[in-house]
Amino acid sequence: MTLALRPLLIAVLCLAWLLPGLIGHDPWKPDEAYTFGAVYEILQGSGWIVPQIAGEPFLDKPPLFYLSAAASALLFSPILPLHDGARLVVGFWIGLALLFCALASRELHGERRGLTAVLLLLGSLGLVVRSHQLIVDVAALAGFAMAYYGAALAPRRTIPGGFWLGTACGLVFMTQGVPEAVMVAVIAALLPLLNPQWRRPQYAAALAMALIAALPWLVIWPALLYRHDPALFDAWLTAENLARFFGTRDMLAGLGYYLRTLPWYAFPVWPLALWALWRARRMGKLSDPGVVLPALGFVVTLLMLGSAAEQRELYALPMLVPLALLAVPAIDPLRPGPASGWHWFSIMAFTFFIVIGWFYWSALELGMPAKLHSHLHTIRPGYDFGFRWLPFVLGLAYTAAWFTLLARLPRNAERPLIIWAGGIAAVWALLTTLFIGWVDTSKSYRSAIADMQRTLPQQYQCMIGRDLGEAQRAMLHYFAGIRTLRPEAAQAAQCELLLAQGVPLDELVMPPEWNKIWEGHRPGDKDERLRLYQRRIDQRQLPQRQTHQQQPQK
Repeated sequence: MTLALRPLLIAVLCLAWLLPGLIGHDPWKPDEAYTFGAVYEILQGSGWIVPQIAGEPFLDKPPLFYLSAAASALLFSPILPLHDGARLVVGFWIGLALLFCALASRELHGERRGLTAVLLLLGSLGLVVRSHQLIVDVAALAGFAMAYYGAALAPRRTIPGGFWLGTACGLVFMTQGVPEAVMVAVIAALLPLLNPQWRRPQYAAALAMALIAALPWLVIWPALLYRHDPALFDAWLTAENLARFFGTRDMLAGLGYYLRTLPWYAFPVWPLALWALWRARRMGKLSDPGVVLPALGFVVTLLMLGSAAEQRELYALPMLVPLALLAVPAIDPLRPGPASGWHWFSIMAFTFFIVIGWFYWSALELGMPAKLHSHLHTIRPGYDFGFRWLPFVLGLAYTAAWFTLLARLPRNAERPLIIWAGGIAAVWALLTTLFIGWVDTSKSYRSAIADMQRTLPQQYQCMIGRDLGEAQRAMLHYFAGIRTLRPEAAQAAQCELLLAQGVPLDELVMPPEWNKIWEGHRPGDKDERLRLYQRRIDQRQLPQRQTHQQQPQK
């Protein structure tokens, strides 16, 4: 592969990996649903200083991502539904993350190594699904990648390095909050302890520049929020920031969670990162900037995430960037045996998944084989099967591109990595073209809410929401225009309807004046139940919950 064709191939691969899955489905429970709920409130004119869901403050995260998604939804609203238009902004943020990861790798490892880091990120198993969802974490990932670039650049170019480092800190703050911004600051502050390159006066000047660049991000929105409502500001600062990282969870348990998650989440990047560390140790290069910066970033991020009150695989996204930067030097010197094994394993594994994908598509849409067709529709009832030209043509195009890549890609050190990333892109594209409607049937609340609407009385004052999550409240507002009230709200006494969320064996015990008029759930969902009750206007009692005890098994 010539140097001129390599960037073009990787650019095409990035687009082929990034575009599928950004449109063509409703907001999915749970993360997409409540995120779009906040975006939808901005589109409805509720303002951005206090993010809201269905008319209530939602201060889980600062509003930058919601604003960007709302702008994207408006831009594409003439041709796309609002939720699809909003989700397209994810492509922008992930594109920024890939760009700054490439710039950081080029600064740390040399000009030709920038795109290697991009391929490593594209090949990470944990990134592919999350990087196509409408979630604030994708914007934070771009901020973390920008921070590594700024820190790598700062000793050589003071002002640009400091600017990108400070902007990254502000971007992470405005998409995630205080603890994640502290991560960036701690990494930047500890670098001088580990490498003399960051002990120069230029780096101190870069940190001063970073502070100047970060201040507008760190000050403007919190000041506006405090001016709007000091109580909301206090709630945001304590409950949504300090409490997240000073909870009651055991730090060892948190670290154990991420150390168990990373082997699949960061595969195949983490074995390459360990190989690069081993080679750096043998060659006496553990103190090189290309090792120190990503290794420090990974350790700081792991320790801070492990100390948080809640652990989720989603929160591990920022660890992928330093692992990719650390693994870059391992690609070129990879021994022929492991490289060949990786190459052939990628070919066989992804070709197998592509063939299986077409087999399942035939069963789903064409009814062949009939037994598998019946099984697929049993687990996703309500899906309208049938041959559709557009998914079929797109699936054929990605399949043909995969086999063309195998046939035309010349032998070189990066070939196993390119094949792996190309296989991830091809399999993901097949999933999101051939099966997106089938998955959407169970992940979306659209059908359940539409079914509920058919039972609603023609006139009613309001609806109480009992035990509803943010996702359900957001989708009720979007699909039905219904803003539910909390049971404790003063206006709730005037409501004739009550919508309760529960499980199949845990139902509200209602006073006689309440009648259940509807019960439903998302197709194929065996755990969640939505129940709608109606009462006479002159009654003011609210129901109490009774939990049915599970009978012991004989």
